[in-house]
Amino acid sequence: MSVAILPEASIAVLLPCYNEEHTIGDVVARFSEALPGAAIHVYDNNSSDLTALKARAAGAHVVREPRQGKGHVVRRMFADIEADIYVMADGDGTYAPEDAPLLINTLLTEGADMAVGTRRGVGDDAGRAGHAFGNRFFNSVYRKLFGRDFTDILSGYRAFTRRYVKSFPAVSGGFEIETEMSVHASMLKLPVSEIALDYGRRPPGSASKLSTVRDGVKILWMFGMLMKETQPLRFFGIISGGLLAASLAFMTPVLAEYFATGLVTRQPTWVLAIGLMLLATVTFAAGLILDSVARGRAEQKRIFYLSLASARGERERQAEARARDAA
Repeated sequence: MSVAILPEASIAVLLPCYNEEHTIGDVVARFSEALPGAAIHVYDNNSSDLTALKARAAGAHVVREPRQGKGHVVRRMFADIEADIYVMADGDGTYAPEDAPLLINTLLTEGADMAVGTRRGVGDDAGRAGHAFGNRFFNSVYRKLFGRDFTDILSGYRAFTRRYVKSFPAVSGGFEIETEMSVHASMLKLPVSEIALDYGRRPPGSASKLSTVRDGVKILWMFGMLMKETQPLRFFGIISGGLLAASLAFMTPVLAEYFATGLVTRQPTWVLAIGLMLLATVTFAAGLILDSVARGRAEQKRIFYLSLASARGERERQAEARARDAA
């Protein structure tokens, strides 16, 4: 399809890869055809097969990232590569390169900083039943914790502006990186868009690197860590509420006995109840203090984000305008 890409905007395609020799050559070739003039970057994450060789033979710029994990690769790519528009996909061929112009068109026409290709048909393959259930579960949890900006937080097919890429901290190390991307956008109230795209199957000989249980636990842990960092009052308030409930549960029979007899015979229980009450109070106070800190950090992130040009070709137009004014 035709795409409303500014002719002066530079485009970078980012493909993190680990043992994708069966698919990467075809993926690179199809991206080159779908986005003529785009720079194709393949970051090889310690592959033990011919991924790097086949990517280079197909015309991609190949870099090796020794730290194992998709999050480490994404952090390296975002730091290394300069472009106006970034397209990130997987090297396994499950995302169609031919959809990249549509994804970029959505990014530009809707004035977004991130456009997500939601996966249509992710549950069609019986072999993905666990992944499909996990996807629904994590999206439901995300909406309850961070808002309703996304319907598929785990999609690996995304387009970004330079402003988003250079303001994204990227602290996670594995497949939970997509969750962190979504939270970053939700917390800073960045403009985002979604578009439903077909999700294909791996060809024979290509194996998934995802582990439903292991990666699911990592994503849940990331939910907790990001909630602690971005919503500390809510996070520590839940812990404080649990401690308070436990304190009252231990305290109630002791108080009932005291009001009935005037005696406290269960002194260890009373001491435990008071200790839990103190912990609940301290935890809530910590949440209040950290909430102010988190708000300050969010403001600083927002200010840094706004200091960057949105980079949909504006830098070149501004430079041309300055040159005309100087002339």
